[in-house]
Amino acid sequence: MIQLDKSQIQDRFDFARAVDAIRAAYIAVAQGRVQTPPVTYLGFPEVAGDCHVKSGHIEGDDIFVIKIATGFYDNPSKGLPSSNGMNLVFSAKTGAPVAFLQDEGWLTDIRTGIGGALATQALAVEGFENVLIVGTGLQARHQAKCLQQLIPDRPLSFQIWGRSPDQAKATADDLMSMGLKTEHAEDLPSACKTAQAIITTTPAQSFLIANDWVQPGAHISAVGADCPGKQELEADLVARADLLVCDSPEQCLDHGEFQTLAKIGHLSKTDVATLGNILSGAHPGRQSADQITIADLTGLAAQDIAISSALQIETGQPA
Repeated sequence: MIQLDKSQIQDRFDFARAVDAIRAAYIAVAQGRVQTPPVTYLGFPEVAGDCHVKSGHIEGDDIFVIKIATGFYDNPSKGLPSSNGMNLVFSAKTGAPVAFLQDEGWLTDIRTGIGGALATQALAVEGFENVLIVGTGLQARHQAKCLQQLIPDRPLSFQIWGRSPDQAKATADDLMSMGLKTEHAEDLPSACKTAQAIITTTPAQSFLIANDWVQPGAHISAVGADCPGKQELEADLVARADLLVCDSPEQCLDHGEFQTLAKIGHLSKTDVATLGNILSGAHPGRQSADQITIADLTGLAAQDIAISSALQIETGQPA
C-alpha cells in the first residue's frame, strides 16, 4: 500500500486525466454501472460543520474507494481550511488496501470543481463568457480555475460575490493573481441579471438567488447544497427552469438543491435529467439560447473513485 500526503498528490495530479475519468464516471452512473451505498452524513451545527462518508465501485474497475470529507465553515476565522478529509483505496479483486490518500480534502475540492465545470460547459449557452460565482471559499476558487482550465481557448470573465465584501475582493484578487479575469460583484441582483452562467458554492440554508434576478438563457450550477436543510436558489426559480439536471436523482431530491420542491411533492425523478446522460449525448440538453438550465450537484462516490483511479495511473501503482 502506498501513502501519499497532499503535496505528493498534487505533484502527481494530472488535470486532463482527471477530467476524462470524472466524465466517464458520470456516464457510468447514468447507465447504472456504479454500486453506491447511501451517503453517511454527520452534522455539527454548533460549529457550522458537517462530515460526509461516500463509497462506491464502478463496474469493471480494479479498485473501490471510501472517502471521508469534512466541511467546517467557520474554520477560516480560526486560520484553518474549511475542508478536510481522505480517500481510502482498495483492490476490488482482493479487498486489500491499495492507497491511503491523505489529501486534506483537496481531491474532493478539485473533483467538485471539475464536476461543476463539466456541467457548466455542457449546459450554458454556446459561447458563454460572463460567469458569476456566489461564494468566497476554496470551492469558489476551484470552480473558476477548473472552468477556465476546461475551456482554455476562451477567456472567461468572472464576478465574485460573497456576504463579506472583503472576502469577495480577496477571492477575486487571488483568482486575478492566477491569470483569471475577475472582479468583485458588489450587488448580487445586478450580477445575476448579467451572468450567462452562475455557480453557487455556499452552505446557505435559505436561498440567495431570487427567481426574478435570473434572465432567460442563464445556466446555474448549484454545488453548495449537499445535505438536508441547505438551499441556495429560490424554489420558484427551480420550478421556473426549463431543464433540471442532477448528478444523482436520489441524492438531489433528498438532500440537494432540488430537495425543497421534492419534499412538497412538486418534483420527482421523472422531472430531472442526469448529467451523465447529458455528457454522453443520451439526453439532448439545452435546446435553445433562451432556456434556463439548472444543474444540482451533490457530489458522487463515482467522482471519488474516478479521481483516485486517475491518480493511481499517474503514480504507476498497480490496483
